[in-house]
Amino acid sequence: MDLMLLFFIFVLAAFLGFELIAKVPSQLHTPLMSGSNAVSGITIVGALIAGGTADDSWLTTVLGTSAVILAMINVVGGYLVTDRMLGFFKKKDAGAVKKGGVK
Repeated sequence: MDLMLLFFIFVLAAFLGFELIAKVPSQLHTPLMSGSNAVSGITIVGALIAGGTADDSWLTTVLGTSAVILAMINVVGGYLVTDRMLGFFKKKDAGAVKKGGVK
């Protein structure tokens, strides 16, 4: 593909992604993050395929390995943030509330 066409697709995708995320209400951020973590898992599979190609280029190996590492950081961090956000919606322990002096 032509480099200018690829750049145009990248800019269009970045703009569209920003506009979509900006319009999401705060109640939907947690489910949306869980979905994006699943998509990042697919990215890991693609990075493994790219890094494991049969050509003996060191550049392919370095880029594939860095893609796997960055995608794993994204997935793990996303799940940690999602777990913390879901923790805000859990009910407090009734025993802990009574010990604190609040009735």
